[in-house]
Amino acid sequence: MKVSVYTNKAPEAIGPYSQAVVANGMVYTSGQLGMNAEGVLQGETAAEQAEQSIQNLKAVLEEAGSSIDNVVKTTVFLADINDFASVNEVYGKHFTKPYPARSAVEVANLPKGAKVEIEVVATLS
Repeated sequence: MKVSVYTNKAPEAIGPYSQAVVANGMVYTSGQLGMNAEGVLQGETAAEQAEQSIQNLKAVLEEAGSSIDNVVKTTVFLADINDFASVNEVYGKHFTKPYPARSAVEVANLPKGAKVEIEVVATLS
């Protein structure tokens, strides 16, 4: 059984998908851009957008009954791999040991002209 997650504290999905899905004790989030709940990109830099992306993830995880502390895997999509260090600095402020597994990749383009998108997988407890 799977349950769709929605919170108005994060941007609405911009397509036919859920902000997150809970299934078998796990939370699978969709990628979160650095947009506020009204759908406006926050900040000009990848670091500023990463901060908003993580705030969105926290809101979605909370709505799902989880938290950032329960994240076991993250995927970071960067429009420019040269932003890796600045995004990593923001990332390090929010995730603690034991750190989740992570992939970080440069992509050709992100929706809305964003510089970063982050998705996570977390446990419910």
